[in-house]
Amino acid sequence: MGSGSELVAAVLLGLGFPCALLAALIPSFWGFVAAAVVTYAADWYLHRRGSYLVNRLNKIKFALPMRFLVRQLLLVLLLARLNLAEQTLFYVAVGGFLFLFGLQAPNGALATLIKLRRTMPVVTRNVDLQGLKIPDAPPRALLRRSAEKLLHLDIPAVAGVLIAARTHQNVFAYVGIGVAVGLAVLYTGALFRYIRRNRRVPTAPQVLKGVDRWLREYRPTVAMYFSGSKESAYQVKMWMETLEQLDARAVIILRERYIVPQLEATSVPVICVPGGIHLMNMDLSTVRVTLYPANVGKNIHMLRVPTMKHVFIGHGDSDKMASVNPFSKVYDEVWTAGRAGRDRYALADVGVRDEDIVEVGRPQLAPIASWTGAPKNPIPTILYAPTWEGWDDNPGNTSLLLAGENIVKRLLNAEQPVRLIYKPHPFTGTRSARAKAVHTRIMALVEKAAAERAAEPRWAKEAAAAQADQAAARAALARVEARLAELSKPGRPGGDESETSRVSLADPQRLEEIKKLRAEWNEAYWNSFGWWQHKTVTGTEPRLYDCFNEADGMVSDISSVVSDFIASGKPYAVTDSAEVGAEEFRRQNTAVRAAVILSNSAEELGELLAAVADPAADTLAEARRELKRYLLGPDEPTSIEQFNAAVAALAARSEARNAGAGQQLVDLEGDLDDVGEDTVAGDTDTAVTGLDSPVAG
Repeated sequence: MGSGSELVAAVLLGLGFPCALLAALIPSFWGFVAAAVVTYAADWYLHRRGSYLVNRLNKIKFALPMRFLVRQLLLVLLLARLNLAEQTLFYVAVGGFLFLFGLQAPNGALATLIKLRRTMPVVTRNVDLQGLKIPDAPPRALLRRSAEKLLHLDIPAVAGVLIAARTHQNVFAYVGIGVAVGLAVLYTGALFRYIRRNRRVPTAPQVLKGVDRWLREYRPTVAMYFSGSKESAYQVKMWMETLEQLDARAVIILRERYIVPQLEATSVPVICVPGGIHLMNMDLSTVRVTLYPANVGKNIHMLRVPTMKHVFIGHGDSDKMASVNPFSKVYDEVWTAGRAGRDRYALADVGVRDEDIVEVGRPQLAPIASWTGAPKNPIPTILYAPTWEGWDDNPGNTSLLLAGENIVKRLLNAEQPVRLIYKPHPFTGTRSARAKAVHTRIMALVEKAAAERAAEPRWAKEAAAAQADQAAARAALARVEARLAELSKPGRPGGDESETSRVSLADPQRLEEIKKLRAEWNEAYWNSFGWWQHKTVTGTEPRLYDCFNEADGMVSDISSVVSDFIASGKPYAVTDSAEVGAEEFRRQNTAVRAAVILSNSAEELGELLAAVADPAADTLAEARRELKRYLLGPDEPTSIEQFNAAVAALAARSEARNAGAGQQLVDLEGDLDDVGEDTVAGDTDTAVTGLDSPVAG
């Protein structure tokens, strides 16, 4: 259960049906009414919350239609036990319920057909598909949860029958059933207009032809290709601003539809192609360089294309094994941030050649502010950003399991007060129930500490002084969020992905306003609560790098978070969760060479807090500067300049390869023509030499 209220609703639903059966058998009219109301309300609540229980009920063949049918059958049983089985009311009720239940088939078929006919083989953003004449989508209210809506139309029928059974006035049943049947027929009829030809989207061949036509006009030279789960969308999102800054014409190619709505507004064209065959037949002949943020099986659909060069750029730079995946040798080049990435592959010896590695910096780290050498606020802010539990049970994956609560408690109870920002990895708890439980306990600790601090006189005084400014910040947040909601969804409200593909064209003014609003949002967010208040930050906003800029120091694990934080130059600590020892931990993990190493007890946190509070106590400052250059490359030229240069150089190699391949084809055709002429002339020896096969005289 996702919450206590869901658990209560589940219990009520589980008890409601047996109670309704018991009330029908006794019979108890008011007992049945109460049980029926409880089951309706509990079911509705669980669906609104998207409870996991709903999915489980579907699996055990007690889905929503079955629950409605059982409730109706129990009402029929109640009528029989009330000695109404021979009355007209009984037959009208049975007939009405059967008719309502029977309407589910045509209604569901129409809704499904409309959705199928509205589904295009691609989903796009910033791609001009105006020539395809994609019609507007049906009203969202018409198709969303259509089966659920139709089922709930039995409420007036059930209410009418119950009132009639109680008052012996059948007119109530006739009216209730008439209203239910009438609404159901009207609802089903309303769907018919949307299966007409002029309401359908173009056929798959027409859509793909339109996309190819746009590709020939746009002529992209760089593509970023991505496939992954819903939770992995951040891996492509982190590269979008970099693509916007490229000197080349870029396009983003995705494979899963659910990734598209998660993307932020961008000027880069986006094409989502779920079908492998559609992708392999798409006209990408102008693309010279393809960038891959992740190693996944579907990469093969692009890797097979020889006319472009393929580059693994990854989604972070760390000492995890994922950063030296043997699969990486399938790419033409592997791009790393700095020298550390090159050395990492050499040490791993997984088949990636040194000449195929290019150091390009980390362009997306540009928003990270450099440390001034002193805390930003009167008390230091420490960010605790643990990584997730990983795919195996290696104790070194995350500090959360063995050290997380110790770290948080020591920070919350530090001798000199600090503020804690807790930002867990988005995947936390997705594989390990234990990790999820620890995460929940840590959030509770942070919330409790925040409440206790708010009650202390010193902080209460600060809160009173900042009350007006915080109220203004919250008002600004609401205003900015409302405006961002308007700007972030192109087209009219309720449009489906096909309609959105038609209308979502890049608008430079809109994009500029969105960027300004996001900056305003970030400033207002941090101003909406006190610099002394502990905070848990989840979700996509504020971003990790915004948390970096707010913090004066960080505690984390072996992950790209550490490498990225090093760009700030601020003190940081990394937990040796496997407890291999500080020296061995530093030897095995490059990114911790300038870190305070924590054991699972976190008793070494004092060193980090001292370095944050007093530059004189920061003995690792010079080591961090050296490590930053080693991990992330030089500050000059800038990362985006290095990245652009690498793209241009590889694109030139791709052009040279294609030109050479084209010349070889021309030469081969010429050789074959010569062989044909020699054969006709009777020069058997030349023919045999040219084709390496016997030729009939």
